[in-house]
Amino acid sequence: MITVLVAIYNAQAYLKRCIDSLLRQTYTDLQVICIDDCSTDSSWEILQRYASQDKRIMTLRLEENTGQAHARNVGIKYATGEYIAFLDSDDWLADDALKQVWNTFAAHPQTDCVLLHVVNTDGAGKDVPYPMQDFDCMEGKEAFAQSIDWNIHGVYVARAFLYRQFPFDETCRSYSDDNTTRIHYYNSREVRYCRGTYYYYQNMNSTTRKTDISRLDQLKANESMKQQLIRLGVTDGMISRYENARWLNVVDSYMFFYQHRHAFSRHENSFALGEIHRVWQTIETSRLGRNKHKFGYMPLKPCWLLFRMEEELYFTLRRFRCIRRLRKLFG
Repeated sequence: MITVLVAIYNAQAYLKRCIDSLLRQTYTDLQVICIDDCSTDSSWEILQRYASQDKRIMTLRLEENTGQAHARNVGIKYATGEYIAFLDSDDWLADDALKQVWNTFAAHPQTDCVLLHVVNTDGAGKDVPYPMQDFDCMEGKEAFAQSIDWNIHGVYVARAFLYRQFPFDETCRSYSDDNTTRIHYYNSREVRYCRGTYYYYQNMNSTTRKTDISRLDQLKANESMKQQLIRLGVTDGMISRYENARWLNVVDSYMFFYQHRHAFSRHENSFALGEIHRVWQTIETSRLGRNKHKFGYMPLKPCWLLFRMEEELYFTLRRFRCIRRLRKLFG
């Protein structure tokens, strides 16, 4: 059996499409656990109707909004499947997706995670596959290494023991689920890829796409990931590779602050700078590669003011280059 976790928050516009795709699966030995994260729209009523029509659907409702990671962890407690999958409430699966996953597990007893074929879609026919090179099989630690830079994505089905041993990281309301993916890969014997398609909806209202100060949760999630890697005893080279990825997220976070600070309150801007500064201080510059000598990416420790001046100049120059290109393009 495969258990599918669906965490839901105010998803009435997309929920039918999501659940219908599960009920159309050619693989039918399913348990679908829908966790309503205290929605304020009609999501709960929609779920109740589905549950009354199909006994494979279990519905749970949380008393307060706690975020996707916690909602999924609640669902794991009720999971009875040998394998556990997740499906976001605005996404959907091709009809044979879980059948292909099941066949892959059945043919390869050493496999602990199976990646789906991800297609980014706007829901209106514009479909773009995730830019990942197809592969047959990777050793778990290699899959982990590839996931640091997201050379392989994080949409997969795993053996239930991985989710029970390593549940979703609840450090942040957003982004920390990436940590769980990497930990699952690291602790897998084999990671395989199948052609079952997962349609990832490009929802402009999703948490990770909103211009919101919570975007900086990614920095805290990265810190949690590094600490988990240290506890797991990964190699020094792996730590250095992740530290470089963490540093790039610091620079990206400053770019986010630079681009959107006029939309934030004074308190939010103060928080953003404080958070970037705090994480900037924790970066181990000795682990950084050639980026630490590249303009715009130099940590310039221990002088925070000098680093800020570098970033302001770097992103201002980038903005003016874009303006010049647009002027050339449109005359």
